[in-house]
Amino acid sequence: MPRLLPLLGLLLALPTLGGARHAYHSTITELRLNAQAKQVELSMKVFTDDMEKAISQGLPKTVSLREPRALPLVEQYLHQHLLLSLPASARAGRQPLDVQLVGLQPDKEAYWVYAKAALPRPTTELLVHQGVLLEQFPDQMNIVNAEGNGKKISELFRNGHEEQVLSF
Repeated sequence: MPRLLPLLGLLLALPTLGGARHAYHSTITELRLNAQAKQVELSMKVFTDDMEKAISQGLPKTVSLREPRALPLVEQYLHQHLLLSLPASARAGRQPLDVQLVGLQPDKEAYWVYAKAALPRPTTELLVHQGVLLEQFPDQMNIVNAEGNGKKISELFRNGHEEQVLSF
């Protein structure tokens, strides 16, 4: 058994050898309905290498999230893959919200992506399309923890289940 401990340690360290590789693909998003500020506030934690791969699609060289040119690429990516809207009602159709990137913050092998969207009216429901990185990885899972109107909920988004209505 003592001879197996170094081997076990090596096996456990393999995912961290060679940089920021990881055994699973996921994001976690904290979504807050801020009625007082009339906005939705988002913070999403994403693995650095995964987001860099996504924003670099079609470019000759990988873009680092540390580079200033990454900001508009991340915002463009969010506009395509993280969509918020007020669901259709008897009085109005579906109303898309404009998600605006606030900034990025490094956190070890990941980054926090901060964004916000103005709320045109009070709401108890939000239609969320959380498709971040689903086109990159078949096993990608996106967890959304949401809070609004005194209620907390969590939902799992993955391929085939990219869109859900969150009720607050």
